[in-house]
Amino acid sequence: MTEVFMAAALVLLLAMAAGLVRVIVGPSAADRMMGAQLLGTMGIGVLLLLAFAFERDALTDVALIFGLLASVAAVALTRRRIGQDQD
Repeated sequence: MTEVFMAAALVLLLAMAAGLVRVIVGPSAADRMMGAQLLGTMGIGVLLLLAFAFERDALTDVALIFGLLASVAAVALTRRRIGQDQD
């Protein structure tokens, strides 16, 4: 079963590499923000898969913390963008 988790984590890592292109190139700031959110979400998924594969509870805790940080980052980026539009 470990091989299945590792294979799924590898697929997510490859998708993260594709999402990184959107963050770097992305034509608008909204595309870059969505790409960053995609990277955060996939990173959480990779951590959870590795936690199950290696039976490490600490990786689950790290994934939960990343989830909290990703939601705060999304709010901060959105509020920053709204503040720039009003000026």
